[in-house]
Amino acid sequence: MNGEMDASTKDQVWTQDDLLNLLEAMKVNLPQKDLAKYKTSESHLDWEKVAFNSFTGEMCKQKWNEVSKVIRKFRTLTELIFDAQDFIKNPYKGKKLKKHPDFPKKPLTPYFRFFIEKRAKYAKLHPEMSNLDLTKILSMKYRGLPDKKKKKYLEDFQKDKETFGHSMSKFREDHPDLVESMAKKGSNVPEKPRTPQQLWYSHEKKAFLKTHADATTKDIKDSLGKQWTQLSDKKRLKWIAKSLEMHKAYEEVMKGFIETHPELNMSNEDIVKSTLTKAERHLKDKSDGRPDKPPPNGYSMFCAELMSSMKDVPSTERMVMCSQQWKLLKQNEKDGYQKRCEQRKKEYEVEMNRFLCSISEEEQQRVLGEQKMIGFKKGSGGSKKKSRAKVSPTIPSPEKPKRPISAMFIFSEEKRPKLQQERPDLSDSELTRLLARMWNELSDKKKEKYKRLETVLKAESVKKGQEERSQLPDTPKTAQDIWQQSVIGDYLARFKNDRPKAQKAMEATWNTMEKKEKIMWIKKAAEDQKRYERELSEMRSPATIIASGKKMKFDGEPKKPPSNGYQKFSQEMLSNGELNHLPMKERMGEIGGRWQRQPQKEKDRYKKIAEEKQKLYKVELERWLASLSSQERNVYKEYNSQNEEDDDDDDEEADDKENKSEGSSSSDSSSVETSDSDSD
Repeated sequence: MNGEMDASTKDQVWTQDDLLNLLEAMKVNLPQKDLAKYKTSESHLDWEKVAFNSFTGEMCKQKWNEVSKVIRKFRTLTELIFDAQDFIKNPYKGKKLKKHPDFPKKPLTPYFRFFIEKRAKYAKLHPEMSNLDLTKILSMKYRGLPDKKKKKYLEDFQKDKETFGHSMSKFREDHPDLVESMAKKGSNVPEKPRTPQQLWYSHEKKAFLKTHADATTKDIKDSLGKQWTQLSDKKRLKWIAKSLEMHKAYEEVMKGFIETHPELNMSNEDIVKSTLTKAERHLKDKSDGRPDKPPPNGYSMFCAELMSSMKDVPSTERMVMCSQQWKLLKQNEKDGYQKRCEQRKKEYEVEMNRFLCSISEEEQQRVLGEQKMIGFKKGSGGSKKKSRAKVSPTIPSPEKPKRPISAMFIFSEEKRPKLQQERPDLSDSELTRLLARMWNELSDKKKEKYKRLETVLKAESVKKGQEERSQLPDTPKTAQDIWQQSVIGDYLARFKNDRPKAQKAMEATWNTMEKKEKIMWIKKAAEDQKRYERELSEMRSPATIIASGKKMKFDGEPKKPPSNGYQKFSQEMLSNGELNHLPMKERMGEIGGRWQRQPQKEKDRYKKIAEEKQKLYKVELERWLASLSSQERNVYKEYNSQNEEDDDDDDEEADDKENKSEGSSSSDSSSVETSDSDSD
């Protein structure tokens, strides 16, 4: 049966209309919001519903598998069907145009004609040679060929070239749809402006060929390749200015061309934005008077000054050394760097405003729009910090693991104290340079000890970083991100998978949406934000509580009662609100004084109440521990064992308060603070 079915499937002829009907039937049977992977949607598709005319569901499925082989599959099935429709209508579009059976073959160049003619002969003469060596020999032979012999190959090439031109014009007439994209890339489109390096290279190439007429392209590149980087700033600025002039003229011509050729569907986005690299742009701005950006803080200024005298130190070690030297500075020295930095920032504001006034409005917008200049306002008195709208101020930022100490740094820390004693005349920077030289002169055998330590520390740091990264929850998404994620498939289909255009269209739609339409997505973003904060607080809360010195709370754990009479008395005084009008320090002193004035009978009564509560607490605690799993019980005991010593010290201090009538009010307040933290 299966054999008969396969034979019938192969015999069945699929026309272009049949294929398009198949894709339409598949599209109808897909869900409206198809956001799953294409394989998932494909597996859930009911092929019997897709079947049409004489084509069964199985035949439709097999044909789809054939069609989908030539399409990219990293998107949803809905988007793939749009691609499949384009492919069926025009299977030779774009780069596949040359694979068309009617597309004429390009004529072989004169050199290739010579190469094909002579290769077999030279391969027999030199069987030991590789293809690369044979190519080199034939290339040299062709160069040394006299013009008379070369004329034969040139004439054959010209004849084939004319034939190719006629064939190509006929192909354009027969297939106007296929060559539509080729028409867009016609010679009538204005030429793109050249970069400063390209302008300099073409100028120098002419001069080089005058003195070296036989030079190949490789010889020219080898000779001129490194000269551009070694060119002085003054000479480089000359070519930068020429390139900018050409770019300005190109923009004007291009705008006119777009207006006169609407059929090409070109926009201002197709105009080349800039011909300068980041370094060339910086050089041009600097020559126009743009000031250098100051360091953000005193530490950065200190590092910049120190690094100028650390040329002998490897680049990987410099920041570690700077950090160590900064820690050794006194606070007044650090403050001095910070003051200098603030002064430099004020000077920078004035100089930047002066520079902005000296350039055109377009250039002002470019400078102010650069990423590093966000937050700087023209004419402002002080710099403003960049605002981060998407990051919630309530979310604690995850701590980055510290960089592991290097082998050289371990060596430096070991030898520094001894050197400081032997050479007290040396400054810190001189001492650092000396240690760097000592490290470079050290034998590999002696370096192994420090490198082993570095490896151990690095492994620990990597392990810690991986653990922290694996624990962090997914970052929250904004309302716009959630909305875009839900509609990205539709927009990509509309713009034929042109992601930048789809992204811009989505942003424009979001900006024009009314608040009522956005409410649903804002709520979803708020829920995601809560989810992130909850997961982050759950992850960090135990560490935060322990670090802050407060007792960790376990679910269902019974409340710890006062351990003696004095704690019970202080609890009563704090809870009845009688002393709420006093500041906390005076309130604790008053409680201590009142306890000392209590008769012994009253103190004994409070002591008995505390003992009874302690007995009741022990019974409840045992019952609660019995209800825990063995793992939870071990965690509780381990935590309590760490805090047992502190609790014992607190209890002893409180017992001293109860038994001794003497003591200052300050010691009373400290014991009450202890009892308060325990009772909480």
